[in-house]
Amino acid sequence: MSATRSLWLATATAALFAFPLTAQENTSDTASDPAATPAETGTTTDTPVETEGETAGNAAEDGAAQTPASDVTADTVVATVNGTDITVGHMVVLGERLPEQYQSLPDEVLYDGILEQLIQQTALGAQAGDPTERTELVLENERRALVAQQVIEEAARTAVTEEAVQAAYEEAFADAEPQTEWNASHILVESEEEAQAIIEELDGGADFATLAEERSTGPSGPSGGELGWFGPGMMVAPFEEAVQALETGEISDPVETQFGWHVLKLNETRQKDAPPLEEVRGEIEQQVQQAAVEALIAEATANVDVTEGDTQIDPAVIRDSSLFE
Repeated sequence: MSATRSLWLATATAALFAFPLTAQENTSDTASDPAATPAETGTTTDTPVETEGETAGNAAEDGAAQTPASDVTADTVVATVNGTDITVGHMVVLGERLPEQYQSLPDEVLYDGILEQLIQQTALGAQAGDPTERTELVLENERRALVAQQVIEEAARTAVTEEAVQAAYEEAFADAEPQTEWNASHILVESEEEAQAIIEELDGGADFATLAEERSTGPSGPSGGELGWFGPGMMVAPFEEAVQALETGEISDPVETQFGWHVLKLNETRQKDAPPLEEVRGEIEQQVQQAAVEALIAEATANVDVTEGDTQIDPAVIRDSSLFE
C-alpha cells in the first residue's frame, strides 16, 4: 500500500470512527481530530478477523481476484469478526450516513475505511457486555426514527404519480390570472429636493441612464438605474404603487421609501401567464409529497390510543443526564 493511500486511509478511518451509527458525543480531543489514526484513538484490536479476500483497494493493488459486481448482494459477507459477519449491506448503510465531505473520497479509500470502522465497532461491542440503560434507550429511539422514516419515504415516493402532479398543477395554476410585471429604472437620492432637481433635468432633455450613473446612491446606479423585471410584492409598497401608476416611458414625481427618495421611469410592462408544468414540476412534486406525508401523519396519529401519565414533570428534566448515573 502506498504512503499516500495509507495517509488517506488513516484519515478516513479516524473520521469514520468519529461518526458512530447512533448520535453520541465525542468528548476527547483525539476523537475529534480528523488526522488521528486508529492507534491514536485507542481503537486498535487483536481480535481475529477473517476477510473474504482482500479489501477492494488491496485486491486491486495485489492483483487478487474480485467478486464480480453482478454477484454482490447486500448479504455478501466481506469479513467475519469472532463469528460475526460484516456484509456489504452493513457497509452501504454506514457509508450513506457519513458526512458529505467524506462522500467524495475514492471508492477504495472509503471501502477500506468503512470496513475498518465496522471491524472496530464489532470488536469493541463484543467487549461491552450488556448495554447500559442509556444505550438501550438510544437504540430504541434510533429504531423508532428509522422505521418511521422508512414509512414516510415510501409514502412520499408512491404519492408522486403523473395524475397527482397534474391535479396539483391545475389546482395551483389553472385558474390563475395573467400577472402584470414591470421593467423599471430608478435614481435614488437622499432628499426630495435632489429628486425634484433631477426630474427638472430630465424634463430638460437629460438622459435618465446617465443621471443614474452620476447621481444615484443605489446599487443599480452603475447600470443606469435599471432594475429589470419584477412582479407584485417584489418591491416596497410606495415604490410598487408609483410604478403601477406610470405609463410606459413616463417619469414619476419624487417617491419616498425607507431607502431614500426615488425618481422612477417605467420602461415596459408585460403579462406573465402561468408557467408550464415542466418548469415547476420539481416544486409541484414536493408539494404532492408534503401533502401525502402530512395526511399520513394525521391519519396515523388520529388512530392511535395515547395515554399520558398523571405525574406532573418539570420540562427542565429533558436536560438532566444525571438520571443515567
